[in-house]
Amino acid sequence: MSDLIEGYIGVTVERRKSRTPAKLDYLQSATGLILGLFMWGHMLLVSSILISKDFMYQITKLLEASFIIDGGSPLLVSATAIVIFAIFITHAALGMRKLPANFKQYQVMKAHANHMDHEDTKLWFTQAFTGFSMFFLGSIHLFIIMTNSDQIGPYASADRIWSEWMWPLYILLLLAVEFHGTIGLYRLCIKWGWFDGTDPRATRIKLKKIKKILTVFFLVLGFVTLAAYMKIGYDHAPNKGERYVPSAQIIEYTTTNKRLA
Repeated sequence: MSDLIEGYIGVTVERRKSRTPAKLDYLQSATGLILGLFMWGHMLLVSSILISKDFMYQITKLLEASFIIDGGSPLLVSATAIVIFAIFITHAALGMRKLPANFKQYQVMKAHANHMDHEDTKLWFTQAFTGFSMFFLGSIHLFIIMTNSDQIGPYASADRIWSEWMWPLYILLLLAVEFHGTIGLYRLCIKWGWFDGTDPRATRIKLKKIKKILTVFFLVLGFVTLAAYMKIGYDHAPNKGERYVPSAQIIEYTTTNKRLA
């Protein structure tokens, strides 16, 4: 009965305002922080291809726990993707609470934002749009990783991007992720006052500069990385499906053959 009363009038039977919205806000912030930091780390790991194919291969095997399991296990990557997907869906569901329920509400919010001419309010609209896009684009990407975790590597990833025509999706996903993520982390810092110090206004200005720098950095890194995978996929297209063999194994195989000869 108490839940029913709280649902209708927004207060508990003790006449106190419900704490549920605050708890949901906290959970939304926590899941957003986890996803934002994860995406930055993910981008740095994926960009290992810019160093060399061997380095990217070693990173892949490290994530498969090859230092514990002989040859590594792609199932660990699938398990990680499932956990991230669960957090992703939770964050999306919580974020939908604040979206306008109909066109009339959208008109009111848009008019209010234009009238105020407030940059942070406009950033919210950007974040809402990119978040809506990510719900579809990110779900596709995570599903692919969950079901094809054994198809990650210099050639396998490049083949998927180029030969399987996934690069248009990744371009859109990259744009959505980087704008949504950096704006989201900036708004978290402002909302919870993590770095306010003695002058919150000066801190906000600094955080905006950092946000812009991070957005440019990760967008440039992302597009350069995507271009590298596309180039590898283009060159490898005639041999699509062939798995990458690291240089160390090729040298070892060649040396062994010479000894046998």
